Amino acid sequence: MFISPYPFFKNYYRAINPISYVRMLNSSVNSTPVDIYFNDRLIFKNLKYKSFSDYMPFPAGTYDITIFPAGTTKNALFNRSVFLPPSKIWTVAVSGNYPNINIIPIEDVIRPKLPNKALIKFVNLFNSTINLDVILSDGKTLFKDVPYTGVSTYKSLQPGTYTIYIAKNKGEKLLTVPQMTLTPNRFYSIYAVGNSTDPLNMQLLIPLDGNSYLKI
Repeated sequence: MFISPYPFFKNYYRAINPISYVRMLNSSVNSTPVDIYFNDRLIFKNLKYKSFSDYMPFPAGTYDITIFPAGTTKNALFNRSVFLPPSKIWTVAVSGNYPNINIIPIEDVIRPKLPNKALIKFVNLFNSTINLDVILSDGKTLFKDVPYTGVSTYKSLQPGTYTIYIAKNKGEKLLTVPQMTLTPNRFYSIYAVGNSTDPLNMQLLIPLDGNSYLKI
């Protein structure tokens, strides 16, 4: 008996479409957990604020994405048709001040690894008009003047443990994060989350990106 390799997307099983991978991040400030549907099928369940889902494979194509408060299919918070191009890796952030949410697709760019180096990028999801810098403890600016929803390119660092600072683009430090550990031959992202109504609640999320291990 033939079993579709994409059980959530039965309409695609006859087409040999290239796949992409998607994980979701709930970065919507004050958000309750949410359920996320692709083409009316529940794919990402009970995603809490500051949480990432696992990566899921999707055949390339257009998907109707709908987001509800977890446990209900009434009063959708978000609905939009989104084209998913082939052979990509994405983190899709649920953003904005809950319940006024949006989604931000962030590509985890597939590129060659640098031997014995770590690669890292910065994503500014701190909901404010402030542009942000990322500064190393030796004073080197790693990422500069990144606006809200801005995504940097990857930069290489020696593997090791770092202290980093998040600062306004005029130099005022907003957050210190000690002991950020990077291992060789891996890709990481630094996500700043929170909003300007309470800058002291800014937090950083530093996940391993799927381009470290997924094969496209």
